[in-house]
Amino acid sequence: MQKATGLSDSMSGMELAGQDEVAVRSALLAWFRRHARPLPWRKSGDPYAIWVSEVMLQQTQVATVIPYYQRFLEAFPTVAELARASLERVLEVWSGLGYYRRARHLHQAAKELVRSFAGTFPEDYEQVRSLPGIGDYTARAVLSIAFGLPYTLLDGNVARVLSRLTALQGNLHQRGFRRAVETHLERMLSVRSPGNFNQALMELGQTVCLPRTPRCAACPVQTWCRGYKSGQPHLYPQPRPRRAAESHYLAAAIFRRGPRVAMVRGLGEGLLDDLWNFPAAFGRSREEALASLRHSLADFGFPSLALDDSVAELHHGITHRSIRVHAYPAELSNPPRKRGVRWFPVSSLRQAAISQLARKIAQHVL
Repeated sequence: MQKATGLSDSMSGMELAGQDEVAVRSALLAWFRRHARPLPWRKSGDPYAIWVSEVMLQQTQVATVIPYYQRFLEAFPTVAELARASLERVLEVWSGLGYYRRARHLHQAAKELVRSFAGTFPEDYEQVRSLPGIGDYTARAVLSIAFGLPYTLLDGNVARVLSRLTALQGNLHQRGFRRAVETHLERMLSVRSPGNFNQALMELGQTVCLPRTPRCAACPVQTWCRGYKSGQPHLYPQPRPRRAAESHYLAAAIFRRGPRVAMVRGLGEGLLDDLWNFPAAFGRSREEALASLRHSLADFGFPSLALDDSVAELHHGITHRSIRVHAYPAELSNPPRKRGVRWFPVSSLRQAAISQLARKIAQHVL
């Protein structure tokens, strides 16, 4: 297959004829009516519930999201209740789902909805975009699904379906490819049922038009799919070049005082600032990380201790970082009283607003 560069003729793919666009749209909507998964957020037309689901689904698998979504709405069934809650409580309920900035933005946006829109989700695109943490995709998703407004949605699943359907080369991180997909979507969008049309495309990408092994025999638009006709649908779209993982070392101190352990906000280097973590520091080597940890412990008022040998070594990934973690235990009889340090009962860590890395360390050490 020819390599795609810029918006070439090969990248633009082959446009569907007008009658084929109508047929594809009808086939998609009919298939969605019969085969849509009974996901909990599809049972509600409440813009708040749909908004929460869209935020949770960012960079997270559907199966992972479902129990967190149900727990979140049980804790905060309305915008007003989410706005009244403390950030600490919101993070506790979100804990384990990852990408915690999403939870903080949800909380901030709920407060703004109560303050500026009487707790009602607006139907105007610019007003929705003015809310903290709501970008173009999320605004379009809520407006099309909850309010039936004619906005298209473009994510990786949708791009894959359109790329195969029209034999479009390239990937979403190329401007020409993205522009071509958006043009196809605008032409195909169902004005009568934009929400169902958008969900049908995403559902097809998630359950049938899979990245490596597409289930073409079960596809409702196989008849019109140029990728299928090529005999190599898995070649569309082309993968984005992966960023090489960066190696980091992290030294973490496990201070115990009876049944409690010490934690601080953040992990350093701007990571996990909203969550509680064991006191830790990064370095380019194990020795440098440990030296940085001793220095940072002094800032928190911990005494100068000769930390024991590490009792655990584990690996953890955060975005493009591959982190080798060494955990160092220490007992304290007189803990520091400086602000910024909080002592958690070990028994409470499962429900606390701590990072996934802290949970992993606790499982290995405590």
